[in-house]
Amino acid sequence: MTPQQARQILAEAELICSAEKSALAVRRVAEEITAQLAEANPLVLAVMGGAVVFAGQLLPQLAFPLDFDYLHVSRYGDATQGGRLAWVVEPRAEVAGRTVLVLDDILDEGVTLAEIRKRLLAQGATEVLNAVFADKAIGRAKPLRADFVGIEVPNRYVFGFGMDIHGAWRNLPAVYAVKGG
Repeated sequence: MTPQQARQILAEAELICSAEKSALAVRRVAEEITAQLAEANPLVLAVMGGAVVFAGQLLPQLAFPLDFDYLHVSRYGDATQGGRLAWVVEPRAEVAGRTVLVLDDILDEGVTLAEIRKRLLAQGATEVLNAVFADKAIGRAKPLRADFVGIEVPNRYVFGFGMDIHGAWRNLPAVYAVKGG
């Protein structure tokens, strides 16, 4: 996608959640996580690359000891619909015997986070919790629910705040929906 095409998509998009509301949602999620995990010394894992914005804004607001690492799995690549799950990078940190908090940008169909949870439990994690910036209202049951949710978004193609459109606009501080999508 060219920069001109990306700018055109943004110009035609509908604002779903402003930068201010996004920041407030992250603050609320941080408070909820702190209330539940402040004494747990959790391992926090960010799912790359979507969770980078959420993790970057959330972590400084978690005022308790934690270990941080990342993992990289993908069902999308550059596509807009999920496919086969690919494990690109596994966490280097030991998960056995740990409370693990997985951070991701969006809970869409839930397949990716369900598979991550299953794998971490198989590796010996005592508890796996999920925090997502956005939970998409898809109108049907998902294989898991997020333990911590920043915002709910409609069942449309959304981008911004870590979520991309053909590789562009992860860096936006707000969330937008594609025109007509």
